Amino acid sequence: MTVINAFRMNGLGNNFIIVDRRKNLINISKEQIVKLGNQVSFHRDISFDQIIFIEKEINKVFPITIFNSDGSEVSACGNGSRCIAYFLGKDLNTKTIKLKTNNRLLDAKIIGNFNVQLEMGKPLFDWDKIPLNKKLDHENITLNIEDKIFTDGFSLNVGNPHIIFFVKDCFEYDLKILGPKIENHELFPEKINVTFAQVIDKNNVTVNVWERGAGLTKACGTAACATAVASLIKKLTKNDINIKFREGSLNIKIDESLNIFMTGPVSDIKQTKLEI
Repeated sequence: MTVINAFRMNGLGNNFIIVDRRKNLINISKEQIVKLGNQVSFHRDISFDQIIFIEKEINKVFPITIFNSDGSEVSACGNGSRCIAYFLGKDLNTKTIKLKTNNRLLDAKIIGNFNVQLEMGKPLFDWDKIPLNKKLDHENITLNIEDKIFTDGFSLNVGNPHIIFFVKDCFEYDLKILGPKIENHELFPEKINVTFAQVIDKNNVTVNVWERGAGLTKACGTAACATAVASLIKKLTKNDINIKFREGSLNIKIDESLNIFMTGPVSDIKQTKLEI
């Protein structure tokens, strides 16, 4: 058995394990990631939504590699990226950090104590970029799930694929049942993140989120971004809104070019150990 030094952080209850590979190559297999997700190590629960690896710096840019708790690799994790930016900012004594996922460059700023703003870039709307398995109106998707018809689904990509349904009560729907069925629907060749969103007013939206590969999570940064874009385009909200999760809110601003800026809290950094 090998013991690996790692770190724990969370953003609004969205839990992450961080493995720093800037100096030493540390390999953890998919099978080991799945096992770690439900493992108690040194009498502490180390379950997580995502495990994130910080890679060696390239021209002042820090690549990150992200895996869900089911071992699948993903291209984006908004809350996780904010946590990584805070971690690197503290380590390097800087307020600005540039991260690179496998499909985006992300600019981050540390704003005060435990608060990070992340520039997420622009959303993608083309059916083959989301992706969907056929060309259709991405703003008006209808799904038949459990003999119930869900209409007006808004699908887009903000680094990873999302579908949002705007409803009167987002917690009326049991995402433990509906989430995996929508996530794995044949329309979505790369699976999809699922959000049920409840518009409170022009500046506030409450959400209930099912993350592909991670399940029912307390918060999801990219879901907040996707919901803000969808609600703005549908003229349900303004371009500066708060997305409310169970343990707090993320502020999402969208400029005239549809660049997305996400700001919110992160936790303190805690050391942990992984047994593999």
